[in-house]
Amino acid sequence: MFKHILLPTDGSDLSLRAVDTGIGLAAQLGAKVYAFHVVAPFPTVAYLAEMIQATQEFYTDEATRRAQRCLDEVRQRAEAAKVACTGGFEFDQRPYTAIIGAATRQGCDLIVMASHGWRGFDRLLLGSETHKVLLNTQIPVLVCH
Repeated sequence: MFKHILLPTDGSDLSLRAVDTGIGLAAQLGAKVYAFHVVAPFPTVAYLAEMIQATQEFYTDEATRRAQRCLDEVRQRAEAAKVACTGGFEFDQRPYTAIIGAATRQGCDLIVMASHGWRGFDRLLLGSETHKVLLNTQIPVLVCH
């Protein structure tokens, strides 16, 4: 059935529950997983370039470390379940496009993701990024709550 499952994660408890669901499904099906984390780019303005550059470098370093921690958590969970796992992260202002793009590039045939994440009021219903993924991809999406 499914052979390669994309697991978007933001490190939240809910996204990790979706990760566990995806890993469990992969273990049952003999599938592999691809862990994916989207980082919002640093917002910049056109003045105070030196100060912004230093702040942007700090933000980028910290965001990269956080992304790696999120991916490492998924890899550890997959390893414990004996499921093959690779992963990556990407800077993108629109997480849903990065998720769909990663699924397409990696040849994933299923996306397993949380119903919402850490993005403010969007999480009150079906998170806006999850909703946008559902509306903009032909790849099946399993939404976990």
